[in-house]
Amino acid sequence: MNKTDLIEHVSQTAAISKVKAKRAIDATMERIKDAVKRGESVTLVGFGTFDLGGRRTRVGRNPRTGAALTIEAARVPKFRPGKAFKNDVK
Repeated sequence: MNKTDLIEHVSQTAAISKVKAKRAIDATMERIKDAVKRGESVTLVGFGTFDLGGRRTRVGRNPRTGAALTIEAARVPKFRPGKAFKNDVK
């Protein structure tokens, strides 16, 4: 499923136009991104939690040459599925 498929499904399920469904989905995704970017956790009960994690600076290897290189620290988005979501997927 891609975003277009999701818009189609929301449009049909909620009996709204595709334009309104797209706006709603875009607004939801934008709000989740903004909150996580600020370091907030976004919990959708029964679905999961979007959060911000981090990776420390570490040493890696260039696979071609084998030379050591430093991989910088990074902030990374994380998603932890909720219990109901996990159970539904089993």
